[in-house]
Amino acid sequence: MARINDNYLKLKAGYLFPEIGRRVREFTTANPDAKVIRLGIGDVTRPLAPAVLKAFHDAVDDLGTTDHFAGYGPEQGYDWLINAIIEKSYKPLGVSLRTSEMFISDGSKCDCANILDIFALDNVVAIGDPVYPVYNDTNVMIGRTGEADEKGYYQGVVYMPCTEGNDFVPELPEKKVDIIYLCSPNNPTGTVATKEQLKAWVDYANANGAIILFDAAYEAFITTPGIPHSIYEIEGAKTCAIEFRSFSKTAGFTGVRCGLVVVPEELMGTTETGEKYSLNKLWNRRTTTKFNGASYPVQKAAAAVYSDEGWKQTKEIIDYYMDNARIIREGLSQAGITCFGGVDSPYIWLKTPGGLSSWDFFDKLLNECHVVGTPGSGFGPSGEGYFRLSAFGHKENVIEAVERIKQKWGK
Repeated sequence: MARINDNYLKLKAGYLFPEIGRRVREFTTANPDAKVIRLGIGDVTRPLAPAVLKAFHDAVDDLGTTDHFAGYGPEQGYDWLINAIIEKSYKPLGVSLRTSEMFISDGSKCDCANILDIFALDNVVAIGDPVYPVYNDTNVMIGRTGEADEKGYYQGVVYMPCTEGNDFVPELPEKKVDIIYLCSPNNPTGTVATKEQLKAWVDYANANGAIILFDAAYEAFITTPGIPHSIYEIEGAKTCAIEFRSFSKTAGFTGVRCGLVVVPEELMGTTETGEKYSLNKLWNRRTTTKFNGASYPVQKAAAAVYSDEGWKQTKEIIDYYMDNARIIREGLSQAGITCFGGVDSPYIWLKTPGGLSSWDFFDKLLNECHVVGTPGSGFGPSGEGYFRLSAFGHKENVIEAVERIKQKWGK
């Protein structure tokens, strides 16, 4: 009989968001007339921008003609999309990239997991706490960790608490690590790292031969001047960092699926014998072996995001969500609930009122206010006592949800 990968058995609970879905289904089945407002899973609700949708339709039409039909494309992505991203998204930041350094994918969630293919299992990994669960769980799945302790920390991983005391930005580890996960704007806390904070991480990584895995999936939501949108805005980052970006929230592609990875050509790892080897070459080899590329219509739609008309329309959608974030942040603050984030991110990170546990607050919010959020403990032990609300809702629902919460917990 075939052996399973026993590392999956180390995962002590189901993935966070399916568990939320299970509890919501139980509630709605028992209360079919309840109007449930979902501000939990970060799924978008606004339609695709018109210019993006047109490009999508036109690309599908191309597939119905002999002259414009597209079969297999380059596994790394079409140059016309990569160059559009470099010109419109990176060059304005003062970041220069080569076409060969960017890889188009079907989403950054996959990339954050798949990148582990090119790193040895004996690397010491540092992960923030709380954090996007994919970072932690995929390291467990591939066998890098031991069992979890009573707090939920896995043996073999260095956890970096992100708390109110350090403004939810992890501090440099006391022991040497090889791979570092950083996320800014942060999911779940909604906070951002400054240039000075990121420079400290880049200097640490270069001094210790470490690699930073920088998740910038929410960079388009940054509103504060001077906050970095890319790790490559920091001097020295190209020799120590891989960056992930996503179209999911930026352009409403959660169901369309498109993302990207940047692996600079200067970036090196070492072989077992200590020789330097290009991580760009490794990722290119992995990509061309295991991936056939994002679809042609999806990449055409993604390129339209960076057209003048497409970006104007996309920015209007981003502004819509950020206004939702403002409504949530200000409304809950008026109710006396302590909130973080919601300024440079579509997520609001709040302290659970009355000292409730994260899951107790989830159940209370669902049963008494008919509002769905995400328990902070689902993002790691340091998330206990906190809760995440998403701004990716319809404005009228967001306003109603805030009013319900204010009526229940307002001073």
